[in-house]
Amino acid sequence: MSKIVLLPLARGFEETELISVADVIKRAGDFFDIKVILASLDDDLLVNGAHDIKIKADCSLNEVDVNSLSAIALAGGMGGMNNLKNDDRIINIIQTLFNKNQLVASICASAIVLDKAGVINDDFTCYPGCEKGLKGNRVDVPVHVNKNIITAAGPATAMLFGLEIVKYLCNDEVYKKLYDALLIRFIKN
Repeated sequence: MSKIVLLPLARGFEETELISVADVIKRAGDFFDIKVILASLDDDLLVNGAHDIKIKADCSLNEVDVNSLSAIALAGGMGGMNNLKNDDRIINIIQTLFNKNQLVASICASAIVLDKAGVINDDFTCYPGCEKGLKGNRVDVPVHVNKNIITAAGPATAMLFGLEIVKYLCNDEVYKKLYDALLIRFIKN
């Protein structure tokens, strides 16, 4: 059965985070039946990121079959995060997937979106300072897995975040192949 990951494209998204995660998941598709959908929040498929890099979405969010999803992964960027947080469809998708024990993931400031959806109440990570006012406890690690929630700290952790999503949805073998192929061993702690 195919795994499908929704990556919503919201104006002001953090480009490094979105592209790294999409790329890692697409690479996993060489070894496992997994796909990524880049969905714009509106009908404009060309979405401008936080650093004025435009990415073309595959479709509009209204075209996504929520019942087909295995996961949602949210990129950060303050503008993008605010657009995600203010979109009731995104909040509903997060709650639906979480309640079905499916994967809900965020990086950087987008832990704020998970908090608004009411799914964070334990340990998580995010960009330092974004934890203010959130339920739960921010831990100072690159990526944190807590049951069906994966959170990551920020841009430099984006590939590691993508790999954890792959490990969760695929298996350790696919994770290891990508870890080796992407030369993660050269990343300094």
